[in-house]
Amino acid sequence: MKKLNFTVNINAPRERVWQTLWNDATYRQWTAVFHEGSYAESDWQEGSKILFLSPSGDGMTSRIARLIPNKFMSFEHLGEVKNGAEDFSGNWSGAFENYMLTATDSAATLAVEIDSDDNFADYFKDIFPKALAKVKELSEQ
Repeated sequence: MKKLNFTVNINAPRERVWQTLWNDATYRQWTAVFHEGSYAESDWQEGSKILFLSPSGDGMTSRIARLIPNKFMSFEHLGEVKNGAEDFSGNWSGAFENYMLTATDSAATLAVEIDSDDNFADYFKDIFPKALAKVKELSEQ
């Protein structure tokens, strides 16, 4: 696994960026950059299961490893969802995806650190900046 890091400065309060990231309506908008129609199923509590899914129901099964509201969200990926069934035998088991928000005067910096399989590193290097640009756009509206 490779660690990849991405950062964006957003002219909005940290709380607004947090809401943009994890509110269902805006989550669907910024994650559409990865796959149109993407959504998450969770109660959004630390320790809880979370499914990151495409419209077909395929995606990732993970857990919320750490949650500090308006500051930090960590997902531990456990496996994949294929044809409605969870598969824990793949390469993603134990990979983390972390979102860190720091505040400046009236702005926020969003930093994302992800563990990536070598096969997906180039994809993430291309797509994650686009997704963060969408988070910035939505947060600054």
